[in-house]
Amino acid sequence: MLPCLDEAETLGACLDEIAQCIAQGGYAAEVIVADNGSRDGSQRIARERGARVVEVAERGYGSALRAGFLAARGRYLVMGDSDLSYDFREAPALVELLRGGCDLAMGSRFRGRIEQGAMPWKHRWLGNPVLSWIGRRLFAVRVSDFHCGLRALSKDAFLRMHTCTSGMEFASELVVRAALSGMHIGEAPVTLRPDGRSRAPHLRSFRDGWRHLRYLLCMAPRFTLALPGLFVMLVGLVAAALTARGTFWVGAVGFDIGTLVAGALALVVGYQWVTAAIAVRLFAHTSAFGPASPRLERAFGFFRLELGLAAGALCALAGLALVVARLLEWRAAGYGRLDPSESARAMIGAATLIALGAQTVFASFVYSMYGLQREVERGGRA
Repeated sequence: MLPCLDEAETLGACLDEIAQCIAQGGYAAEVIVADNGSRDGSQRIARERGARVVEVAERGYGSALRAGFLAARGRYLVMGDSDLSYDFREAPALVELLRGGCDLAMGSRFRGRIEQGAMPWKHRWLGNPVLSWIGRRLFAVRVSDFHCGLRALSKDAFLRMHTCTSGMEFASELVVRAALSGMHIGEAPVTLRPDGRSRAPHLRSFRDGWRHLRYLLCMAPRFTLALPGLFVMLVGLVAAALTARGTFWVGAVGFDIGTLVAGALALVVGYQWVTAAIAVRLFAHTSAFGPASPRLERAFGFFRLELGLAAGALCALAGLALVVARLLEWRAAGYGRLDPSESARAMIGAATLIALGAQTVFASFVYSMYGLQREVERGGRA
């Protein structure tokens, strides 16, 4: 499977290498060129060498590969670039990993060999290693090279992934979706050669690097939102509890109203992160982004909008009760001057409770909409 956009300069040599690989391995295989609108005659070159050309109108690396994969008739799918940067004669090692039980077989340039001039220093020492490290930490996979263009997967695994990205981040999406679905991922060393094109590559380092990073972060709300939110909430709760009744001293250092304000703010912001993480996970659970979450499915068994509204209302009412209590104290004092420190503490506590209650109400409406969507889908299937 070769994605192609104006690759006439190197496409023929790639197809020759693939034909040699197929002949030597005795494979029953088809070669697909997923063309993204080439204007340099790439389609003709592909057809002359016996490849099947799949025309893909939607631009993008991911769009081309996805269309090609869907059109493929084989059990195993092998993908590579059309610029001669990969030696397709190394592909059999990936196929053997699939035959051995892997769902996704990744090539690794870092475990293999990177020839002189094949990869810019910013990609070799910064971009690829950092993004791969982030991916390993977020998704607990042992993949040394998230962005190697030479890889293989089974057609069944691809269909279960439900991929949706259109750009270069498709390379990360395959790994992430395989990891989230509990698929078996293998890895084999491959060689990266200097590409054979005289023009600049389609890859744009910072734009495409950001798209990879954005996808990784968005697909891991537990680490990007939930856990940081819980930590911020904890810090805020401790700071607020220590200064709620007066100055808290650590040696000669006193923490007072400013610390209380910061703690209350951290508590509210952290809670917003956590509720946002739940909303993101619900979106993934009820959409093609998946995978489904058994925990969320069980939670929907008892969560109701009314429950969330009641919890939010009680929290907000507790805050209003503090406001009313302070107003009664003010009236009892003849509407004169009250202790500003006590007043500030009471109003900070009240504002925090009201904000948390309001956020709970807002989040409950969002969660309820996902519940309604689930019920509609179930009704449609029935």
